[in-house]
Amino acid sequence: MNEALRPLADRMRPRALNEFVGQKHILGPGKPLSSSIESGQLHSLILWGPPGTGKTTLARLIAQASNAQFIALSAVMAGVKDIRAAVEAARAARARDGRPTLLFLDEVHRFNKAQQDTFLPYLEDGTLTFVGATTENPSFEVVSALLSRARVYVLKPLSVEDLVALLASALADTGRGLGAGHFSASPEVLSLMARAADGDARRALNMLELAAGLTEAAGSEHGITLAIAEEVASGTHRRFDKGGDQFYDQISALHKAVRGSDPDAALYWLCRMLDGGCDPLYIARRVTRMAVEDIGLADPRVFALCLDAWQAFERMGSPEGELAIATAVVYLACAPKSNAVYVALGEAMADVKEFGTLEVPLHLRNAPTRLMKNLGYGRDYRYAHDEPDAFAAGERYLPEELADRRYYRPVPRGLEIKIGEALARLRARPPAKG
Repeated sequence: MNEALRPLADRMRPRALNEFVGQKHILGPGKPLSSSIESGQLHSLILWGPPGTGKTTLARLIAQASNAQFIALSAVMAGVKDIRAAVEAARAARARDGRPTLLFLDEVHRFNKAQQDTFLPYLEDGTLTFVGATTENPSFEVVSALLSRARVYVLKPLSVEDLVALLASALADTGRGLGAGHFSASPEVLSLMARAADGDARRALNMLELAAGLTEAAGSEHGITLAIAEEVASGTHRRFDKGGDQFYDQISALHKAVRGSDPDAALYWLCRMLDGGCDPLYIARRVTRMAVEDIGLADPRVFALCLDAWQAFERMGSPEGELAIATAVVYLACAPKSNAVYVALGEAMADVKEFGTLEVPLHLRNAPTRLMKNLGYGRDYRYAHDEPDAFAAGERYLPEELADRRYYRPVPRGLEIKIGEALARLRARPPAKG
C-alpha cells in the first residue's frame, strides 16, 4: 500500500520499544516484560486493556525482538482452519531455519472454549508462542487451561501527557507523520484532542489526522486551530462497554460511593455512566436497589424517593429525568446508612434453606373448620390488639427450633435508632402470667 494512504495511526506505530508510549508499569526499566523483550525470550502472554493502548504493537515488538515469525489473526474472522494454517507455517519456519513463531490473536475473548482449546497442544510442544489481546476480563473470557499457560499483562489507558507527546511527535515526524505538511498546533489544541481521546492513542492520532485534513482544506496558514480541534473532538464518548468490565466497574463505583456517603463521587460516577451511554432506567433501578440495601429503615423515605425519580425519568426523559435520578443519588449518599434488613433477609433465608420445612406452631395456625379447632389449631393464640399497647409480651412466633433467633438488628443511625429502642422496650416486658 502507498505509505501516504495508510492511516496516520498505522504509520506512527512504534518500530522499537524506545518509541513505545505509556505502559511504564510493565515496560519500564527492569520490569519483567521489558526485560523479556530486550533479551528476546519468548513466552506466551495475554494483553488485557482498552482500545488504543498498544496491544497489537506490543505483540509485533515482541516478535521483532525475538526474531520470530509474526502471524496475526483476528478472532472476529478466524476459525480453526486459520489456526491449523498458522501451525503449518510455524512448523515450516522451524524446519527451515529454526525460527520461532509468535501467533497473535486479537480479541481472543470472541473465541469459544473449543476454539481456544485448539491452541493448547501447540503451546505445550513449543510450536507456537501465543499472544492474545482482549478488552474483556480474561478471568471470565479465557479458558483456565490457556490462562495457566500465559502470563496476563494489564495495559492502562494512556495519560493526557502521553497522548500530547504522541501527537506532538506525529506533527513533527517528516517521514511517517505530518511533518512534511508543516502543520502546527498549540499546546492547548493538542491537550484538547488528548483529553477527548480518553486514553486511546489510535483515537488521538485519528483526530489529529482529521484536523490536519480540515486545516489543509480550509487553506489555513495558522495551523490547526482550537475551533477545528473542538470540531473533530465533538461527539466523542468516554469508555463504557455495556455489559463488560467498564460497565460493572462503574456501577460498582457508584454503589460504593453512595454506601460510603460521598455525594460528590456518586455524582461523578453517575455522570460517567450517563456520558458513556448507559440507559438511565438501568441506573434508576440500581439506585432503588441501593435504597433498600444500604439505607433501608434508617430512612424509609429513600425508597419512595427513588421510585419517584425512576417514574420521573419515564415520564420526562432526558435531561429533566436525569436530574431526578441525580437528586435521588445525592440524597442516598447523604442519608444515614443501614444494611440491617439486607443482612436479616440473608440470615433468615439461610435458615429456611438449612432447616427445611419446620412446622408452624399450633397456636399460629388458622382454624376455619371444626376439625382443625379440635386438633388445637389456633388454641391459646393471643390477639395482639387486645393486649396492652397492642403487644402480647412473651408470645412466640417462630418455629420452636428457631425460637431465639434474631435476624433484624437495627443500627444506631437514623430512624433505626428509634426502631431499636422501641423493640428493646417491648422485648424487656415480662411475659403475661397464664
